[in-house]
Amino acid sequence: MTLSCHCGQVRLEVAKRPDHINQCNCTLCAKSGARWAYFDPADVSIDGTTAKYQRVDKVDPAAEVHFCANCGSTTHFTLTPSAVAKFGNSLLGVNMGLANEQDLAGIELRYPDGNAWSGEGDFSYVREARLIGS
Repeated sequence: MTLSCHCGQVRLEVAKRPDHINQCNCTLCAKSGARWAYFDPADVSIDGTTAKYQRVDKVDPAAEVHFCANCGSTTHFTLTPSAVAKFGNSLLGVNMGLANEQDLAGIELRYPDGNAWSGEGDFSYVREARLIGS
C-alpha cells in the first residue's frame, strides 16, 4: 500500500494492510488528525524529508511525530530514544488518514480513549469499533 502527504513529497510504502487502525482522542492525535496503524519498522519504507515533533505535555514522551516539511501533513511516528531503550525498535506508526479510503475497506477502526490513558496497560475505548467502508 502506498500513502503520501498532501503535496506528495513524503511517500510511505507499507508491506501489508494493518490489522486495525486507531483514531485516538488524545490532544496530540486529535490535533494532528492522525489515524494510526502500527507496523514493524522493517515493513515500512519512507521517502522524503520530514520535520519532527515530540509532545511537551508528557515528561517522557514515547513518540516522535513526523510531518511533511512542505505541506505539514502528519505522516508517521517513530519511538523516541528513551522508548527504544525500554521496548526496542519494534514499532512505527503510520497515519492511515493518508491512504485512499477504499484501500482501507474492511479494516476495523477503533476509538481508544487516549485522554484517559495513563501510559500503562490497555486502552479503554470511547465508542464501539466499526469496519471502514460499512
